[in-house]
Amino acid sequence: MNEPLTRRQILALAAVSTAAMTLAANGSAWSQEAAPASSGKVDAAKLLEQGSLKDMVMGKADAPVTIVEYASMTCPHCAHFSVTTLPTIKAKYIDTGKAKLILREFPFDPRAAAAFMLARCAPEERYYPLVEVLFKQQEQWAAAANAEEPLLQISKLAGFTQESFKACLTNQKLLDDVNAVRERGANDFGVDSTPTFFINGAKYSGALTVDQMSAIIDPLL
Repeated sequence: MNEPLTRRQILALAAVSTAAMTLAANGSAWSQEAAPASSGKVDAAKLLEQGSLKDMVMGKADAPVTIVEYASMTCPHCAHFSVTTLPTIKAKYIDTGKAKLILREFPFDPRAAAAFMLARCAPEERYYPLVEVLFKQQEQWAAAANAEEPLLQISKLAGFTQESFKACLTNQKLLDDVNAVRERGANDFGVDSTPTFFINGAKYSGALTVDQMSAIIDPLL
């Protein structure tokens, strides 16, 4: 038979319960704001060296914080980050000159490579807008029986014709360059999943939340 609780034990349990309720009501933000542990650090200067493709920079070149994201266009976690987290990070840090973002290609399949190629073939000022639409409409083309038609329709929004669309997707050098970006990310910086972020050289894997990114970025400002 269980022994009855003593008054001391009841008071102790009450104190624990009160603390737990306080944390649940008010302290959950503490855990949300805690910076996730970095899985390592790379040479930031080497990371920013020019690769096979020109880095597409979102934000001011002299921003004190640099976010390098390796992504795959067919990765649902990458799409989730692009749709739900990036707009807030852009407004809070990128548009205010505190951080800049560099998206790098890490395609896991031919469709992801094709989507990246189309973004690269678009005029530079349309690169990130096209990437944004491709992520927003990912389910429409990434899981389609034939991805060509939905990709063509999306590309037309960025000014492609059927001829320029075909020319882009048959550009072997561009495909080789996209694959080289991926190989460099894997071989030089240990990227093996997407999204992978390097924030001033510190590595973080997974689709970070706004709170997590803020907790990483704020101490660097």
